Amino acid sequence: MAEFVLGSKARDAGYRLAGFDEIGSTNNEALAAAAAGDPGGIWFAALRQTAGRGRRGREWHSPSGNLAASLLIIPDAAPEVVATLGFVAGVALNRGLGAILPNGLVRIGIDGADGADGRSRIALKWPNDVLADGAKLAGILLESTKTPDGRTAIVVGAGVNVVAAPEGVPYPATSMRALGVDRSAEDVFEALSDAWVDVFGLWDEGRGVARVLEAWRGSAAGIGAPVAVQQDGVVRRGIFETIDSAGRLIIRDDDGARISITAGDVHFGATASARS
Repeated sequence: MAEFVLGSKARDAGYRLAGFDEIGSTNNEALAAAAAGDPGGIWFAALRQTAGRGRRGREWHSPSGNLAASLLIIPDAAPEVVATLGFVAGVALNRGLGAILPNGLVRIGIDGADGADGRSRIALKWPNDVLADGAKLAGILLESTKTPDGRTAIVVGAGVNVVAAPEGVPYPATSMRALGVDRSAEDVFEALSDAWVDVFGLWDEGRGVARVLEAWRGSAAGIGAPVAVQQDGVVRRGIFETIDSAGRLIIRDDDGARISITAGDVHFGATASARS
């Protein structure tokens, strides 16, 4: 039986929670709530999803014991600013996981995907993943819909591999259990809900985007390392320099040109350097 609870900061900030043992998709539940006129500020959390999805409609594997959580919010900001909420979620998820992972547990990242300081236990992978030991531990999915009164509602979805990680996926994946961490999905959610309050407050309806992006860069995987980005069958290679003020990936290619990338699948290190 799921025993999800909000963290104290989340409770004090007025967030609400609906918890489930099993659900089709927490994102779908949140989208439906928005369409029904929910005012936002509600989390949907589940131990198992039967119809979860990731970016670009990919299936998101979520066996019982993993965390699927989605937050419905109705922000008052321009669309291009709302898009940066993915970085808010990344920083919040990174901080939440960091709060419950034992110090020194995770080694320097494999595949060249270390944090910016070269010592990070966990690191953020552009645009919307969290890595542990260089493998994917968590992912984020943002979706939007219209409320009955015409406003834009945003659903911030997060999936964390607590007890199991998918196999046969394009990027290596891991789980908290594989890392030797004996914590529950409920523990992860409670930490995430409080971390979200802090980082969303930093975002400040879009006025604090620069501060959020600075925090994201501070925990980013692969800055200064070779990177390959696949976009619709085309692979761009270079050195990952930074993310810009809009959250776009900036790479420098072999000719010294700086390339701005808005979307794509990212690989670091040896994978990035391989020529097909």
